Amino acid sequence: MEYVPDIVENYYNATIGIDVFRVDGRKKDVEVVDRLMRSYSRNISTMVDNKTIVSDVTMAEQKVSMPTVLDYMDALRRLYIIEDVTAWSPAIRSKKSIRQSSKRHFTDPSLAVAALNLSQNRLLSDLNTFGFLLESLCVRDLRIYSQPLGGTVHHYHDSNDLEADLIVQLRDGRWGCIEVKTGASRIKEGVENLLSLKRTVEESEYPDPSFMMVIVSNGYVSLTPEGVWVVPIDCLGP
Repeated sequence: MEYVPDIVENYYNATIGIDVFRVDGRKKDVEVVDRLMRSYSRNISTMVDNKTIVSDVTMAEQKVSMPTVLDYMDALRRLYIIEDVTAWSPAIRSKKSIRQSSKRHFTDPSLAVAALNLSQNRLLSDLNTFGFLLESLCVRDLRIYSQPLGGTVHHYHDSNDLEADLIVQLRDGRWGCIEVKTGASRIKEGVENLLSLKRTVEESEYPDPSFMMVIVSNGYVSLTPEGVWVVPIDCLGP
């Protein structure tokens, strides 16, 4: 375990210093790539817009244009470094899911930790940041486990500000909704969000979720009286 930080740091340095230039053969400013990665890291698991990212990347002495940032982001996507989570709508032909913002994510959230130069102690002293990174880790795991079944991972956020961190949907229409919480004290909040989403979906005459789940950082698997599974992240998987 003592070598893991070095491995991730080397992976990060190779990404911003070598890989991103090879993907399309065009020269890129390594400092701008680094600032872009750090902006993505600060905004991980949020729906921050492109203008905010451009603002993060731009420095007083170096202006960076929107087309340049978008070009760099495209290179990172083609390298499978960043992979945003799109919005979900229960209506098959609804434009709502298209118009909702995606959530920013890395394919491997350890890159966000490397970009922000975070240690274990710093993470544990900032539970807000830890929560966003935990959600991104859940995205990674759920993509891995659901893709062989034809599943996709999304998030839900409607005009009434009702949110669900993650939605897993299969091609046949079956779906499940998930909230990610850092500890037991927030499980009740996650359960209430999921039940509110279930009621909202019922009003649209869409099928009920196959499961509702609150993922937590540690603990034991349990089932609440409302039928919501509480599952530690290390218990996910086949």
